[in-house]
Amino acid sequence: MAFNINDLNYEKDSKERMPWEHYMAEYKAADPKEIAGRLSIPYDEEKKIFTLTFLGTEYYISYPDFTVSHKEDDMGYYPLEEMIYAKILTIRFLLHGAVSAGTGKYKTYREMPWGEVYLRQFDGRCIKRLAFTYGMRTGDFRKIMEHIHGKEISFGDVAYEVEIYPGYQIQMILWEGDEEFSPSSQILFSDNFPVSFAAEDMAVMGDVIIGSLKAFAKCV
Repeated sequence: MAFNINDLNYEKDSKERMPWEHYMAEYKAADPKEIAGRLSIPYDEEKKIFTLTFLGTEYYISYPDFTVSHKEDDMGYYPLEEMIYAKILTIRFLLHGAVSAGTGKYKTYREMPWGEVYLRQFDGRCIKRLAFTYGMRTGDFRKIMEHIHGKEISFGDVAYEVEIYPGYQIQMILWEGDEEFSPSSQILFSDNFPVSFAAEDMAVMGDVIIGSLKAFAKCV
C-alpha cells in the first residue's frame, strides 16, 4: 500500500510523499547491524528480528520484509500492526533515527524546525481534534492514558506524558470546556525530536497517536 501525505491534507513536497515501496527498498538494502547499533536496540541475527518499543508495546520487526508482531501485553490494540502511518514512521525511524536523550525541556510544534510550515494542518488534525474529542470527556481521556501506562503530569486540567519511541516523549494537555469556553489542548514534544524526526514526521505522529486513542478506548 502506498502512503502519501496528501491523505492527511499536508502540503509541501516532502519525504512523506514517497511511497511505501520506496521505504521498503531502502530498508531491504540497509545493514540491520548498523540499524541496531545506531538505535541501540536488540537485533536477533538468527531470527532476523528487531525489538522496538512503540507507545508502550514491545514489537518484533522482521528484516528484510518488515513483518510486525508484538509481545503479549494488556494494551488490546497495536497501532504498529494496524496503521500504515505508524509503519511509515517506524521504518523511517529505523533508517534515519538516532539514540538521543532530551534535556527535560518540551517544545510546541511551532517551535520545531519547519514547524511553521505545517502548523495550520497540525493544529487542525491534532490540537483541535484532541481538544474537541476529549475536552468534554476528560474522564475518558484519563482512563485511556492510564490504560496505555501514560505518566500523569501537572499541567492543564488533565495531562499525560507518553513515550513514543525509546527516549522520545510527548505530552498531551487538556483544558476542559464549559458553557462559556470551548475546550483546548496542547501537544508538546521532548526537545530531542529534531534529532530523528522532521516536522512532517511529527505531524503524522500526532495524528497516529490521537487516532490510536480511539482504538485504545475500546480496550479500557
